[in-house]
Amino acid sequence: MSIGNPLRAYAAVTAAYWAFMLSDGALRMLVLLHFNGLGFTPVQLAWLFLLYEVAGIVTNLAAGWLAARFGLAATLYGGLALQIGALIALAQLDPGWSVAASVAFVMAVQGVSGVAKDLAKMSSKSAVKLLAPEGDGGLFRWVAVLTGSKNAVKGLGFFLGAALLALAGFHAAVWGMAAVLAVILTAVVLFLPAGLPGRMKSDEAWGGWRSKDKRVNRLSLARLFLFGARDVWFVVGIPVYFQAVLSDGTPEGRREAFFLIGGFLALWIIAYGAVQALAPLLLGPKAQPEAAITRKAVRWAGLLVPIPFLLAGAAWLAEEPAPWLTATLIGGLLVFGFVFAVNSSVHSYLILAYGSTERITRDVGFYYMANATGRLIGTLLSGLSYQMGGLPLCLATAGLMALASWLAARRLVFT
Repeated sequence: MSIGNPLRAYAAVTAAYWAFMLSDGALRMLVLLHFNGLGFTPVQLAWLFLLYEVAGIVTNLAAGWLAARFGLAATLYGGLALQIGALIALAQLDPGWSVAASVAFVMAVQGVSGVAKDLAKMSSKSAVKLLAPEGDGGLFRWVAVLTGSKNAVKGLGFFLGAALLALAGFHAAVWGMAAVLAVILTAVVLFLPAGLPGRMKSDEAWGGWRSKDKRVNRLSLARLFLFGARDVWFVVGIPVYFQAVLSDGTPEGRREAFFLIGGFLALWIIAYGAVQALAPLLLGPKAQPEAAITRKAVRWAGLLVPIPFLLAGAAWLAEEPAPWLTATLIGGLLVFGFVFAVNSSVHSYLILAYGSTERITRDVGFYYMANATGRLIGTLLSGLSYQMGGLPLCLATAGLMALASWLAARRLVFT
């Protein structure tokens, strides 16, 4: 199927993905900080996000098939529409509900949001494979720009969510985000070029969700542990720790802590996105052989392993919050983010390089199913490890996940 202007199609897909990820980052911060302020425990906070990640696992298995059957445009529109519905539903949350009812309701809404996010992500990433120019490292550059810019926008969403919570309150913020996203969806439907590819042959069956290419399966396993290593500290541990350290318990102190936490997480994600976008330059000349980039993926996976272990040691030595520990954590997590971003960008390139054009939506869906599984495990371990052993255990668990990611990545080269 012909695309009149691949650059226009790429720009439209990227803009839609930006809008979605802005709302996704803001929603995560709104939920986390709002319910932490209500006194939810770390494990209860982790439960709020579990169905979001479970939905991602299921969605990524189904999304590749749906996109192949109905086209990438349909799944992209569906993701945006579901996110609007999730925001409208969340605005119905009643402060008078019990803790159990609130957790169950928010889990369900987050589950819908998880479906929406992975529909949008799979659609956008698969479209790049089909739209990018061949040769001269074009695929790597287009993937790097999409993933890097997306994460910078999501980082802005983290700060936006914290700021909206502090300035407008929970319900007003959610309604405002739903309205803006509805306008974006309307614009994307009007301006996305006709003919966005993605349909597969009509005789392809539902089965075959797992790739026949061992490289895709091994890369997916490395991806699972990579994102588990991040979310172990990112989802609950560090935000809850910083809120305890930075807030004095007064309303003014909580608002100030919201801004500081949101600002740090936004900075982390934005810097992470910038490094992702620059990854092709950091990894050397254009048009490197696929095998060379695979070897570099293994090396960068190994570089990530010691960082969370060193931070866990610092937190254990400190025994209690101290200014030097806060500074060490901020600096160390930014270094973690730099190395993590290069790993993530290389993975995003390799899955498209390994995947066949004929079944790219299926391979990308399976890969992001592994990604969602890693986030699910990381989210659960974030609450459990922080509640059982505080920040030291939380960071040490992240180190173990990073080690597992490196061991899985090694199998791409050493079989």
